[in-house]
Amino acid sequence: MITLAENRYGKCRVRVVRVKRDRPMHLFQEWTVEVLLTGDFLDCYERGDNSRILATDTMKNTVYSLARDTTVPSIEGFALELTAFLLQNNPQVETATVSIASVPWKHIAIDGTVFPSAFLQESRELETTTVTHAQNGKASVSSGLDSLVIMKTSNSGFEGFLRDAHTTLAETSDRLFGTAVRAQWKYDGSALPFEDLRKVARDTLLKIFAEHDSKSVQHTLYAMGKGVLEAVPEIPEIELTMPNKHCLLVDLSRFGKTNPNEIFVPTEEPYGFIEARIRRES
Repeated sequence: MITLAENRYGKCRVRVVRVKRDRPMHLFQEWTVEVLLTGDFLDCYERGDNSRILATDTMKNTVYSLARDTTVPSIEGFALELTAFLLQNNPQVETATVSIASVPWKHIAIDGTVFPSAFLQESRELETTTVTHAQNGKASVSSGLDSLVIMKTSNSGFEGFLRDAHTTLAETSDRLFGTAVRAQWKYDGSALPFEDLRKVARDTLLKIFAEHDSKSVQHTLYAMGKGVLEAVPEIPEIELTMPNKHCLLVDLSRFGKTNPNEIFVPTEEPYGFIEARIRRES
């Protein structure tokens, strides 16, 4: 017997720019929204009956409509509103999951003057969240960041690692340490000051990266995750992905010059990939 095991469907990459001019400092937000639904859709798959299917184009329009009306400041708050709306109006839906990636825009500030209607996108970093809400159940909220590119030029080394017949890497106590951090953390609750907690988590990640005497990427990754859990009690666990952004020392001896760790060539691939989940034990 053949049967439908699992399914979900929805709308991806719904791009939204939201502007509010009803305040001295204008608000500018840029979001990419994903909506995914699970539920009783067996007849659609087996018999082509679409009577229980909410069109993905309707999902897109719902995102735009609710973005117009919402007053919540955070992407987490908007995702919670959107999942609740979808469940309330679609009893055939078992779970609604909304993921949002937000591009951070900041007001342009020059010589102490902040321009209320002019904005600057400083990096490729994204703020992220995923809210999953079941019918007659509680919503779970996870948030994070992606493409947080950071680099340190001291307090980083890699020594004492396993060596075998294929090892050519030299040990070093002084190397560049660059990475593009992706962090995802769970919240213990859905009625929290998400923007404030996000700032604490991000600032903690950056501070520990900058201060830590790194013996490896793994060593610093764990210290960063541990620091976030200690700083934000509302976060019970965090997952960090930190790929190496390698900078290789250039051999200048052929030109009769030394290279005291000053001239490097950045490489994109291959790269090291380090990932771990750190959690608070109850």
